[in-house]
Amino acid sequence: MYNIQTLNKISAIGTDIFDKDKYTVSDNPENPDAIMVRSAKMHDMQFGENLLAIARAGAGVNNIPVERCAEEGICVFNTPGANSNAVKELAICALLLSSRKIVEASAWASSLKGTPDAPKTVEGGKSKFAGPEILGKTLGIIGLGAIGGKIANTAVALGMKVIGYDPYLSVNNAVLLDSSVKVVNDINDIYRNSDYISIHMPYTPQTKNTIDTEQIAIMKDGVRLINLARGELINSEAVVKAIADGKVAKYVTDFADDIVLGAENVIVLPHLGASTPESEDNCAVMAAHELIDYIENGNIKNSVNLPNASMVATGTKVCVIHKNVPSLISAITKAVGDDGLNIENMVNASRKDFAYTMMDVAGDVTESVVNDIKAINGIIRVRVIK
Repeated sequence: MYNIQTLNKISAIGTDIFDKDKYTVSDNPENPDAIMVRSAKMHDMQFGENLLAIARAGAGVNNIPVERCAEEGICVFNTPGANSNAVKELAICALLLSSRKIVEASAWASSLKGTPDAPKTVEGGKSKFAGPEILGKTLGIIGLGAIGGKIANTAVALGMKVIGYDPYLSVNNAVLLDSSVKVVNDINDIYRNSDYISIHMPYTPQTKNTIDTEQIAIMKDGVRLINLARGELINSEAVVKAIADGKVAKYVTDFADDIVLGAENVIVLPHLGASTPESEDNCAVMAAHELIDYIENGNIKNSVNLPNASMVATGTKVCVIHKNVPSLISAITKAVGDDGLNIENMVNASRKDFAYTMMDVAGDVTESVVNDIKAINGIIRVRVIK
């Protein structure tokens, strides 16, 4: 019986996927084998030896100690694309909010409740809230993954010109782009040519403040910025100053901090990007399937700290997480062979400092065999799946 711990409320459509004869799902099990999480902070958590995997029901994994998990042999998953439609819809909404002063107009109209002849006053004051249409304007998108690509295609359908930048654009995502989307190789082309800029990339130490004072300086006057990805990708101080200077017309962000809250021409949303019931269901379902396939079959898909790998085995599957160093694979296979076992098939994949080896082994994989593999320098975790 495997124990699945939920650190946040996870949609039941996802948790119900776990076979009740094999799994128990609760928010406080003893020695969990896997964890499902949304926004709970995990950096200070200590993990038990039983913990095999953590599945984030969403895209970002800033709340999870990803590298430490790799060192401890814990596979961390996310659910890319599961919330892409929800974020796409909010991004299109943000384009309109940044243009038409809708939020300000609504707040002003509401403030007139109870005043004499309010309807006439409301109608007469509308000129203060005029704003440009998005038709024919240029939208620059930084990051053309599952979310950015959908935004690009929708913006094209709304009559916008779209340019995109993504140095890691996959073939699968590229073929899904509308043919009119212009993909550029220099991110500065986005800054120079866009009337609107929307950022959709993961946050890492390298991507912090991707948009800062230097980048804003080369943008068009009156540019409108949208950040529904991660707050740290855009320097709040730089944007607020640029608004005060008249360089940036509007900033819509899904991430609050003391700098942007209450700032003029900044619309702050309470992290609504993936907050739809459909998105939460999709993320929970994907996360559950990822955990089940890893726990029961050793297969890895959508990991953020270990390489993706899968294999169909006819015998016993031996799965090894190890450091990505020379001669380690040969040491593993030698240990298996020295114990009199034959490897029928093998898959190996690496991701930066870590690697994952799966072996389809004919014969009885005893505890002694496992211990011989564990004794090799650089081995992090060994699992036997029969």
